[in-house]
Amino acid sequence: MTIRIAMVAGEASGDLLASHLIRAIRQHLPDAQFFGIGGPKMQAEGFDVRWPCELLAVHGYVDALKRYRELSGIRRSLLAQIRKERPAAFIGVDAPDFNLWLEGKTKEAGIPAIHFVSPSIWAWRGGRIKRIARSVSRMLCLFPFESELYERAGVPVSYVGHPLADVFPLCPDRAAARALLGLGHDRRVVAMLPGSRQSEVRNLADTYIATACRMLERDPALVFLVPLATRETRAIFEEALHRKQATELPIRMLFGHAVEAMTAADAVLVASGTASLEAALLKRPMVITYRIGDWQYRLMKRMAYLPWVGLPNILCNESLVPELLQDEATPDRLAAALEDWLGDADRCAALEFRFTELHLALRQDTAQKAAEAILPYLGGGAA
Repeated sequence: MTIRIAMVAGEASGDLLASHLIRAIRQHLPDAQFFGIGGPKMQAEGFDVRWPCELLAVHGYVDALKRYRELSGIRRSLLAQIRKERPAAFIGVDAPDFNLWLEGKTKEAGIPAIHFVSPSIWAWRGGRIKRIARSVSRMLCLFPFESELYERAGVPVSYVGHPLADVFPLCPDRAAARALLGLGHDRRVVAMLPGSRQSEVRNLADTYIATACRMLERDPALVFLVPLATRETRAIFEEALHRKQATELPIRMLFGHAVEAMTAADAVLVASGTASLEAALLKRPMVITYRIGDWQYRLMKRMAYLPWVGLPNILCNESLVPELLQDEATPDRLAAALEDWLGDADRCAALEFRFTELHLALRQDTAQKAAEAILPYLGGGAA
């Protein structure tokens, strides 16, 4: 009997994670079939894409409200297909606002519901864990401290590690990254990552450029690398360079190559998010920053539980790297924090040791561990 599995992955990161999971499950069940919402990487693994995952890419509360009717219709249509086709299990990959409702409904229908990538209940909106407990048959967590939270709430849980820790080498090759980017081994390099979304780049571009200007006043030999994900974000940053009359500065914009830029850098200025975890896995000293609308920042700060927003600090439970957010993210402060890293080799070495420990803790062969946690639910077990 062919085992069929329904899945929903949101955005490109979910598509990549789900494609690895499909491949790992097929090592145990070669004839397994998968359908639902996914992207090109899942499709390359034989996934039946009923709707493309880009449809779930919602940016902020306003966009979510505008698209509520559309997304709700897609979700109900997929639920009807799941009820009709009766897959062995449903796997929601990230996208909790979309998936938790679906997971609850499929679980009610007697179909096991697994959620892959825990929502950040440890950071804010912790009350969601009650809804999660009702909705899922098992939670698959990327971070080790998350398991205890779910165990206390009576939610079946498996810690599977973080997929980036499997991909990134324990000892990044800085010389190779510099050679690829045409940088001399003796140049001091700062990587600046303003984010992947247009709104993030708009909020941070002027500040990043002004920070580079402050640092160049004290060290004119510095080189700055700015990886940008799309033509649109590159255009926004270029516009800021012209506006600030900074087109002659040694600031090199790159199409992608964020990992190479961070690997090559002596210090990294990074917008809070997954890129800060990437910087940690690359063992780079960093300064974390972020800017959003004032009312949104006040709201999120009021709802937050932890003293940090950056994953490196959260995962190490310590203020290892500076976080300069919102009004504190001034060019003078950011420049000074970066210069502190550039001038303290012992502190950088200590940070590299801590980040190597973190890397080893997160390196768990995530896709294989996730597949092993899911397999018991594919034999007709209870939801």
